[in-house]
Amino acid sequence: MQPIRIIDAKEVADFRGGIAQDYQPVIIRGAVDGWDLVKTAKASSADALKALAALAPGQEIEAFFGDASLKGRFNYRDDFSGFNFEKRKLTLQNYVNLLLHHEAEENPPSFFAGAVRLEGGLAPIKEQLVSPYHDPKEDMLVQMWIGNRTRTAAHYDLPQNLACVIAGRRRFTLFPTDQIGNLYIGPQEMTPAGQAISLVNFHAPDLTRFPKFAEALEHAQLGELGPGDALYLPSMWFHHVESLEPIGMMINYWWREGPDHLVTPKFALYHALLTLKEMPETERLAWREIFDHYIFGQNGDPMAHLPEHARGFFGDLTPVQRQQLRQMLARTLS
Repeated sequence: MQPIRIIDAKEVADFRGGIAQDYQPVIIRGAVDGWDLVKTAKASSADALKALAALAPGQEIEAFFGDASLKGRFNYRDDFSGFNFEKRKLTLQNYVNLLLHHEAEENPPSFFAGAVRLEGGLAPIKEQLVSPYHDPKEDMLVQMWIGNRTRTAAHYDLPQNLACVIAGRRRFTLFPTDQIGNLYIGPQEMTPAGQAISLVNFHAPDLTRFPKFAEALEHAQLGELGPGDALYLPSMWFHHVESLEPIGMMINYWWREGPDHLVTPKFALYHALLTLKEMPETERLAWREIFDHYIFGQNGDPMAHLPEHARGFFGDLTPVQRQQLRQMLARTLS
């Protein structure tokens, strides 16, 4: 595996127009060293966790709970009848108390509160943890991850991501999107937290069951982050994340490039199941050419030879046209 590129925060002259335009992962050392919680965590992760809880102690969150045998690997049961953990709701203070209670144990139960939105009662946390590379007024999804030694299976996310470590160390194993065929992705509809995940146990990969995973590793990038470090993770890159210490805290800033009206392309994937998947192969291949031409611009601008008023839905969509297109698709699917 290749190391993830590392730069010092002092070297970041242009994040959005430079680093985020390269579409390659980058670790930024010391990106959020100035946060008070990070300063506390560098001295004591437990103290940082207590300080976090003090900001919104009674706020309810949802967390994953697994027994010690999981060793932090939240995934499916062997027969795919469900998951190897359970979800529970509890207050932030009670969750923090559990983590602290088991902090010194060599083989504790597995606790993981993932994708905790910093909204409502948790807004005071968001106000203290401001991204150094974004406009505070920008519409972004801000989420926190709190747990002990846990392993998040490899998956991709649609938005761009700046992952900032507050406490503990985190190991990221990254793969470009073209490795999807070598990562053995599980069910699309039944997922632990919304995104389909790799079935491969990265600590003990079964290369008899998952032989192509060896090829994926040849394209992987690996890196570790400590308190104050940040990882820029481009959209759609697969990432496997390990929290390496008894207390781990991280915050993510998610954003998307492009027009505000864009929705997830996963809808197009599901639509393709109804319209393309069972076509004869020759017709499917023909439609691939159509998509390459009109959507992916393989031959340049497909409408360049037409005046703007004659381009219809394939021109610059107006709000009215976007609504008409939604209504047309809704009618065809009903």
